[in-house]
Amino acid sequence: MAAGHGVAVVPRDAELTTQQAAGPLDVSRPFLIGLLRAGEIEYRTVGTHRRIAMTSLHDYLGRDDQRRRDAADELTQLGQEMGLAYALR
Repeated sequence: MAAGHGVAVVPRDAELTTQQAAGPLDVSRPFLIGLLRAGEIEYRTVGTHRRIAMTSLHDYLGRDDQRRRDAADELTQLGQEMGLAYALR
């Protein structure tokens, strides 16, 4: 908020449409559907519509963040082993 970005408050027990769930992930709806089909995010169907629980979306974000951190740590370790120096700017 201090940086001027908007904030949305969503109850943890809310169910989102695929369009609504794609927003917080900053991905397209078709990409999100691919994640759902791959089993990356739990969802349920209501008729022909998919509904994603906010808790499922939050769980996915946590797992994805951890995967990114692990990959960065691995790259850092490999760089150190190879004797590469990194300059922080």
